[in-house]
Amino acid sequence: MIYWILKHLFVGPPIRAVFRPWIEGKHHIPSEGPAILASNHLSFSDSIFLPLMVDRRITFPAKMEYFTGTGVKGWLTKLFFTSTGQIPIDRSGGSASMAALEQGLQVLRRGELFGIYPEGTRSPDGQLYRGKTGMARLALEADVPIIPCAMIDTDKAQPTGQKIPNVVQVGVRIGRPMHFPEHAGRSEDHVVLRQITDEVMAELQRLSGQQYVDEYAATVKERIAARARAGVEQARSGIEQAAEKAKDGLGQAGERAKEGLGQAKDDLAGATERARENLADRRARRHTDPEPPAQH
Repeated sequence: MIYWILKHLFVGPPIRAVFRPWIEGKHHIPSEGPAILASNHLSFSDSIFLPLMVDRRITFPAKMEYFTGTGVKGWLTKLFFTSTGQIPIDRSGGSASMAALEQGLQVLRRGELFGIYPEGTRSPDGQLYRGKTGMARLALEADVPIIPCAMIDTDKAQPTGQKIPNVVQVGVRIGRPMHFPEHAGRSEDHVVLRQITDEVMAELQRLSGQQYVDEYAATVKERIAARARAGVEQARSGIEQAAEKAKDGLGQAGERAKEGLGQAKDDLAGATERARENLADRRARRHTDPEPPAQH
């Protein structure tokens, strides 16, 4: 109930008015029955625009952090994702990933739509990255079609890290359902899973017009983060070296100033001694020199 209230009364109308989102290929989404909606992932707002433009309810897995935040913001975030039927997913891999797939299977067995981002994370640069095979395993185990959904320009509307979105028209392009009955019962065959995943990613590339990179987005993000950390460390090291040089320079300048002050003291003492000797000489001469004769 809260899902429909948010979609049709509170969230949907103002978003439609501001961003004027469009959709192509909407007829490819069945009016009933289970299906996987596989989308590229450009922005946080993908999970808002795609459900908004599709008539049926879509359940997405959402990262665990959205459900475990603290404070007022954390509580509101958890309330929003829970109210809209999103399910928490642990992205650490292994058994956690299998648990997430099992939750997806439950959604599909109820005859509902399950949304998934096969790249696993948002694209760091607007390119389309290699898909993970969990989507294919889910499709084979549930025997449901995969419907590719290309999000268009959502990264321009809300770039990663930007809180207030830009007013940019965005769109959704839906492709034809992709069903793989010939691979039934092969949900553990990694070669088959990779083949299916690559076919879906190729269709997403065609629909979105993105450049494809045969590498996982998470790997690229980690490499970018590592370079950033290295840059910060290099900058910190440079600052420390500059500070050390400045300290050494200051110490040397202080030492030279101290030596100059000592020399100045010696010079002053010498000048004072010479002045004292000159004064003593003048006094001595006054006492020894004969007085001039008196003038009459």
